[in-house]
Amino acid sequence: MTDSRLLVVMAHPDDETFRCGGTLALLARRGVTIQVLTATRGEAGSANPLSPDERDRLALAREQELHCACAALGIEPPLLLNYNDGELDTVADEEAGGQVLAVADEFRPQVVITWPPDGLSGHPDHIAVSRWVDLAFRHVSTGTSKHDLAALYYVAVASSVANALGYTHLHATPDDAITLTINVFAAWDQKLAAIQCHRTQLAASPVLNDTTERQRLFLGQEHFIRAVGLKKSDFLLEFGKSG
Repeated sequence: MTDSRLLVVMAHPDDETFRCGGTLALLARRGVTIQVLTATRGEAGSANPLSPDERDRLALAREQELHCACAALGIEPPLLLNYNDGELDTVADEEAGGQVLAVADEFRPQVVITWPPDGLSGHPDHIAVSRWVDLAFRHVSTGTSKHDLAALYYVAVASSVANALGYTHLHATPDDAITLTINVFAAWDQKLAAIQCHRTQLAASPVLNDTTERQRLFLGQEHFIRAVGLKKSDFLLEFGKSG
């Protein structure tokens, strides 16, 4: 996979780890260069209202946590757009899509991963980021911007997994609509280390207090939908079939 490049566009620090961190670690081992682009610094990621000073401190902490997680996964240091957490649906899509496109123009990925249009959990920030990536991807696919881009993928959770765990809050995807299921147990320790980097968010992740068996069911498999394919094959598709 020499000279393969993957761009992951997410809304908040920790998004990159929980839903696709194992895949990122495994691809990095195979020589894929992976860049995470995060829209916010996660300053609204608290169960309680925070003062402006507290939000600033949380933003700094979560940015540091994101750097820690990317290092644990063996990927490039992250890039941040510094939009306000919890307010991404107020940002003009053309402006933010242009920011994503600018990063893609410089990084020139063959594959992009982001949230699905429903945000997976319905989070407005996730939904907004999905729109921005779709807009940037359309610029690429129509030739407005020149790339060797092969495909766009959405992170997903298979219905069988969500049903087994009773996770009714997720917008799960029927199993037969999942393009790739990656078993990431070979990168289990790396993924857990990256999760532990996001220490300010650990209490907000109920799965981490669950049984090991349930944790492995939810975190040990990572699901993807190949939303758009500009080419018949791409390295993520090939990796999924060979893995």
